Amino acid sequence: MYTIFRTTKLIVQLFIALIVLCGCSKYEPFDVLIKNGLIIDGSGDVPFTGDIGIRADTFAVIGKLPKARGHLEIDASGMAVAPGFINMLSWANESLIEDGTSQSDIRQGVTLEIFGEGKSMGPLNESMKKEQLDGQGDITYDIEWNTLGEYLEFMVKKGVSPNVASFVGATTLRVNTVGYDDREPTAEELEQMKLLVRQAMEEGALGIGSSLIYAPAFFASTEELIEICKVAAEYEGMYISHLRSEGQNILESLDELIDIADKANIRAEVYHLKLSGKANWDKYDKVISKIDSARSAGLHITTNMYTYTAGATGLDASMPPWVQEGGHKEWARRLKDPEIRRQVLKEMTTPSKQWESLMQDAGSAEKMLLVGFKNDSLKYLTGKTLAAVAKMRNLSPEETAMELVIQDGSRVGTVYFLMSEENIKKKIALPYMSFCSDSRSSAPEGVFLKSSVHPRAYGNFARLLGKYVRDEKVIPIEEAIYKLTTLPATNLKINKRGALKEGYYADLALFNPNEIQDHATYDKPQQFATGMIHVFVNGVQVLNEGEHTGALPGRVVRGPGYRNKSVNIE
Repeated sequence: MYTIFRTTKLIVQLFIALIVLCGCSKYEPFDVLIKNGLIIDGSGDVPFTGDIGIRADTFAVIGKLPKARGHLEIDASGMAVAPGFINMLSWANESLIEDGTSQSDIRQGVTLEIFGEGKSMGPLNESMKKEQLDGQGDITYDIEWNTLGEYLEFMVKKGVSPNVASFVGATTLRVNTVGYDDREPTAEELEQMKLLVRQAMEEGALGIGSSLIYAPAFFASTEELIEICKVAAEYEGMYISHLRSEGQNILESLDELIDIADKANIRAEVYHLKLSGKANWDKYDKVISKIDSARSAGLHITTNMYTYTAGATGLDASMPPWVQEGGHKEWARRLKDPEIRRQVLKEMTTPSKQWESLMQDAGSAEKMLLVGFKNDSLKYLTGKTLAAVAKMRNLSPEETAMELVIQDGSRVGTVYFLMSEENIKKKIALPYMSFCSDSRSSAPEGVFLKSSVHPRAYGNFARLLGKYVRDEKVIPIEEAIYKLTTLPATNLKINKRGALKEGYYADLALFNPNEIQDHATYDKPQQFATGMIHVFVNGVQVLNEGEHTGALPGRVVRGPGYRNKSVNIE
């Protein structure tokens, strides 16, 4: 009888304790309480007015919370409340070393920066580290890592406002093993590449990123890419690619991506989908038909884009890949040879299906804006067109481009005007389109003022929500938020991010949908967007009333293949 009494008493005590715990959980103040916001949860569903309670780094409750309290309370009346945005192609891999606050992107609601278009910050060998140190421009830093995973950990230890993630670059893998030579890898080199892929995937890489328009990536065969992608596929990684051509050979280049996806059994995405050059604008329907056909056949093919009619890269994209074999020093050495120079000039001015010339796609040196110089003595040319500099030097644009590459010791950052506004709007409406800046994260101060940038560095995401969603109504706001958040997170198989769901990490963007606006222009690109009011990363406020708080709560976001203990390649 006594045993029964004790058991009953214990059950009652546990029941009372459970009631108390539930009561505490329900009525205990949240760390952050967002009230009365227009919740756009990332699903694409119709927005609704509600509240969000955050505890530590997690969304605890989403719904109607009239009696709830928070240590920090924000009345979000008149604001859209969305998951933090995912930048599918970021070049903030170095700018965040200089300034971890990521000002230009945080002020647009970006809470996750994804690196790795062809080149990644690891895996590096000693010669690569020396070359990277020698090639540094305005931003200088010590290289304290070797592998990609070590780089990402270095960033977070240093302190960054956004979360960071990366693909492992196919170019980086090739340079690490083959170097800059135009040849097939040996069987041993290919095996080493595959081992490096395995290591990167187990460290949390999202997959393999390529940029096939540029040397030495241009030298890689489809078969080589298939083989390394097979390894990434074992870890549920993605293959994401700057196609071998975005102009006259875009259909054939798209076929290559689809072939890789099929034979490697891997999800694939097209970096910054575009049709470069007026002669190629009318290929849009054929391009989309090819993607849709592959998707209908069961392949997982997706795309991303930036919201501008100009791209930005270097003068290397205007010269044949063969002259760039061996890296920049060999490239510059060849350009000093009069005979080679004449051959390069001929190829730069002759249309060819063998390589992609962005100078030819732009159609004129007037449509090429020089924005990034390494050499201080050339920085006075920043913001001038290639045509204007050619006139100053009394040379042809092609000869001027060669001279600048030699004198600057770099590929020289260049904006190319290439695309059609009509196609921009069509692409935004694609159901599988996500978004990227394809730029560094910047600020109009300090070292960042030494060079110019494409306006997409400051305005890409605000431009989508202001110009194309609110003003031109290309897509509704709930669809835009889906494409900025849940769609890319799902494609990348990222856990507990990209949606407003209970139990997900509290990455959050609160903005005024009637006021969000980009201000960056090609003439004056270094201007912050406005209308983003509050931003949280992992539950920590990094933007308050439109001003950066200085907080650096960013973490490494890892892919589905992550293992706590990485492969040892020694």
